[in-house]
Amino acid sequence: MGFRCGIVGLPNVGKSTLFNALTETQAAQAANYPFCTIEPNVGQVAVPDPRLDTIARIGGSAKTVHTQLSFVDIAGLVKGASAGEGLGNQFLGNIREVDAIVHVLRCFEDDDIQHVSNKVDPISDAEVVETELMLSDLESLEKRVPAAEKKARAGDKEAKALVSVLGQALELLRDGKPARLTVPADVEEERLFEQAQLLTAKPVLYVCNVAEEDAATGNAMTEAVFAKAKAEGAQAVVVSAAIESELVTMPLEERSEYLADLGLEESGLARVIRAGYALLGLKTFFTVGPKEARAWTCPSDAKAPQAAGEIHSDFEKGFIRAETIAYDDFVALGGESAAREAGKLRQEGKEYLVQDGDIMLFKFNV
Repeated sequence: MGFRCGIVGLPNVGKSTLFNALTETQAAQAANYPFCTIEPNVGQVAVPDPRLDTIARIGGSAKTVHTQLSFVDIAGLVKGASAGEGLGNQFLGNIREVDAIVHVLRCFEDDDIQHVSNKVDPISDAEVVETELMLSDLESLEKRVPAAEKKARAGDKEAKALVSVLGQALELLRDGKPARLTVPADVEEERLFEQAQLLTAKPVLYVCNVAEEDAATGNAMTEAVFAKAKAEGAQAVVVSAAIESELVTMPLEERSEYLADLGLEESGLARVIRAGYALLGLKTFFTVGPKEARAWTCPSDAKAPQAAGEIHSDFEKGFIRAETIAYDDFVALGGESAAREAGKLRQEGKEYLVQDGDIMLFKFNV
């Protein structure tokens, strides 16, 4: 399980440049005019994790297989999108299909790059996009909630739950707040809320696109964005799309030195992925053998059978147990055999909560 992030923002903030850099492709045309990205471009990237290479080396694996992350570069949005202005209808339809929103905000000055509002103000830019998403959700719920209320009065149990959870979301939107602040009362309400596919219910990661000289320290504009993210319970990272574009043209062995010279420890991709994992509550477990070592992604609350299901549905259906070794034990002891002899290989059952970095072998019977 990877996850699918929609890269959004106003025109000319660096969305397509960032997409090209992150996916190491030129699939999206990066140009200095609005709407250069008309159809959403999708790029698959391997999630970097040095632990996988260590596990593969210790396990003598012939190859490594990283988990995958999808980036979707979505057409630039303008004010009035919720009413169909610009490419608004297409934008809103595309964003509905992603798991999280990566909201790129321009946090640099450059007279050579036109800003759609003729001023550089990332907070104002963010509010333009958020307003359009809220207006779209508001229009949807103002139709759905009254219809559900009518059914609820007739005794429909599901309609009552729908009114409870979507009614709460509607009030938030009327107060100018995103639907993601809704708190479902129980599992049923949570299911109905997820099925509603509200745009403002999606988690948000703000990406502050800065000039090269601000990549390590940020600037006054990024400080404002981080404060906004903290207040909303969102995530934010600083990335220089220009630096990321340079990185992809370099041999792998030269990238670390280039980043170090700029005062950076890792690439923008790594920061975006780590923030995205935190945002969506994901974690990684591993499988290892002579043929391959592979990283897998599962929700942070996943128990052993659910993790097994990420590999194959039969593993979850017929789950018996999971032979599990913590990553630190696997590395310290030098592999499965030594871990088994040291009593560090555990037999875990259906209620085991998978830990980040676990090396697992699933036993099942279908």
